[in-house]
Amino acid sequence: MQNPLEFYTNTKRVLEEEAAVLKRKSIQLSIFRLSVFLATCFLVYLTLGKYPDVFIVAFLGVLLFAFVLIKHQNLQRKRAVVKAKITINTSEISILSRDFYHLEAGDEFVDPTHFYSNDIDLFGKGSFFQYINRTKTKDGKQLLAATLTSNILANIKDKQEALKELAKKPIWRQHFTALASLVSVKNTSQSIVSWIGNYKIVLPKYTGKFQVAFSIVSVILIGLVSLGFADFNYLLVWFFLGLFIAVSFLKKTGKLYTETDSVRETFKQYHVLLNEIENEDFSSQILSKKQQVINSETKKASKIFKEFAKILDAFDQRNNIIIALLGNGLFLIEIGNAYRVEKWITNYKHTVEKWFEVVAFFDAQNSLANLVFNKPKFNFPEISLENNGVEGVNLGHPLLDETKRVDNNFTIKKSEFFIITGANMAGKSTFLRTVSLAVVMANCGLPVCAARFKYAPIKLITSMRTTDSLTEDESYFYSELKRLKFIVDEIQTKDYFIILDEILKGTNSKDKAIGSKKFVEKLTKSKSTGIIATHDVSLCELENEFSTIKNYYFDAEISNNELSFDYSLKIGICKNMNASFLLQKMEIV
Repeated sequence: MQNPLEFYTNTKRVLEEEAAVLKRKSIQLSIFRLSVFLATCFLVYLTLGKYPDVFIVAFLGVLLFAFVLIKHQNLQRKRAVVKAKITINTSEISILSRDFYHLEAGDEFVDPTHFYSNDIDLFGKGSFFQYINRTKTKDGKQLLAATLTSNILANIKDKQEALKELAKKPIWRQHFTALASLVSVKNTSQSIVSWIGNYKIVLPKYTGKFQVAFSIVSVILIGLVSLGFADFNYLLVWFFLGLFIAVSFLKKTGKLYTETDSVRETFKQYHVLLNEIENEDFSSQILSKKQQVINSETKKASKIFKEFAKILDAFDQRNNIIIALLGNGLFLIEIGNAYRVEKWITNYKHTVEKWFEVVAFFDAQNSLANLVFNKPKFNFPEISLENNGVEGVNLGHPLLDETKRVDNNFTIKKSEFFIITGANMAGKSTFLRTVSLAVVMANCGLPVCAARFKYAPIKLITSMRTTDSLTEDESYFYSELKRLKFIVDEIQTKDYFIILDEILKGTNSKDKAIGSKKFVEKLTKSKSTGIIATHDVSLCELENEFSTIKNYYFDAEISNNELSFDYSLKIGICKNMNASFLLQKMEIV
C-alpha cells in the first residue's frame, strides 16, 4: 500500500497544477464570453432594420453566448471539485500529524447511557469519531456513528475485505467526498423518504395529457398568428385562459413546491454520488451487493435521481416572473412540472429509500477505509473461536503519538477477569480504553493498533465514567448502581467483554471493598470476561479464590524526588502508590 504522506503530498501538488490550468482557462473563457456579447451587440446594431439579417445575427450570437456560458459553468464546477480535493489532501496531511481537531466531533452522538461510547471517548472533542470522520452527507455521518456503536458481530471478515478494497481506491474515495462536499444539504434522507412515502396525489390523472394538449394548441396559435392566418386577439384570449387555469391549481402546486423546494439540493447531491458508485468496479461481497441495489431498476438510479433534480429545478423557475407568466399562460408549465413530480414519486417511492441507504453506506465506509489507508502499520484482527478470548501483541491506543506511545502485550481467555491495580497516572484508564477501542474497531471490521490481534468477536460493555444527574435527581452512587445493574441484566442472556474502572467509587472504603468483592464474584460466576481497574488492592485477594481471576498492575517509580512511569502492564499487584507524593510535590499539603 502507498505511503499516505507521499500520496497526499504528490496528489496535492498535481491538483494544484491542474487548478492553475483551469483558472487560466476560466479567465480566457470569461474574456471570450464578454467578447461574444459585445460583438453580438455591435452586429445587431449594424444590421438593425435589416430583416432577416438582424434576427439571424441575434440568434447566432445568443446561441454562441449560451454555448460559452455552459462551457464556463462546467469549467467552474470542475474547478470546484479540484479545489475540494486540494482541501481534502491538505487536511489529511495535517491529520497525519495528529492535527484533527478541525473535523466534526460528533457531539450530537454523545450518550452516557450507551454500552460503551461515552466511557471510551468515542464522540466529542479529541474523540475517535472526530479522528476518522470524513463523511459529507448527514446520513453518512449518522451511519458512521451507528456503525461504531452497534455492537454487531456479524460478517466481520466480509467487513474487513470491503475496507481493504476501498482503502486501495484513494482517488475514487476523494472524488466521491469532493462531489458530496459541493452541495450543502439541510435534510436527512429519513425526512425525505417519509414525505415521499406518505405523499398523497392531488392532481387528476389526466393532468399530464391536458397540459401537453394545451401546449400544442398554444404552439399552433403562435404559428398561425406569426404567419398572419389568425388574429392576435385569439392568442391573447388563450393566454389569459391559461393563466386562469394555472391560478385555479395554484394552491395545490404551491403546496407541492414548498415541499419539494427543501429536498431539491439533496437530489442534486445524491445523483452524482450514485453515478460514482454505479461506475466503479467492486469485487468484495458487501460492496458488490450494495452496488447491485442501485442497479435493480430498468434505468440507473443516478439517472432517475438526476431526472428528478431537473424536474425540481424546472419547478423552481416559478420564481422567474417572465417564465411564470408566459410559461403558465401558454404552456401551463407549473401544472406540468407538478404532474411530473407526482409521477416520479408514484414510480419510485417503493425503492428510493434503498438508494439513499447505499449512498450513506459508501460515505460512512469511506471514512473507515480512509483510516485503513492512513494507518498501514495497523493490522486486521484474526478471528478465532477456539479460545474465545482476546490476544493483542504490542497493543496501543490509535490516537496516541506513535513516537511516544507505549504498547503492551495482552492475552485474556474466555471467562477470565483481570484485576489491574496501579498508581495514579500510571496508565490504567488509558489501557482500559485501548482494549475497549480495539474490540470496537475489530467488530467494525477495522484494523487494530497492534502488531497482532486475535480474538473471538464479542460485544463490549463498560462502566468507567459515571456521573450524577441533577435533572433526574440522581446521586453519583445511585447512577453507578444503575449502570452495574444494567451490566448484570445484559450478561444474563449475552456474552460481553466487560471493562470496569473503580467499582463503587461513591461509597466509603470498607463498604466499597465488601461490595466490590461480591460484585466481582458475581461476574466471575456468570462466565463473563473482562478487566477491572481499581486502587483497592484488597480486591486482588480474589485471585486466591478463583482460578479465572488474575492480577496485573501498572507501576510508578519515585527516584530523586521525581515521579516516572513506564506504562507497561506487569503481572502481580502494585506496591507503589503516589497520591501522598503528588500532594506534597504540588504543595497541596
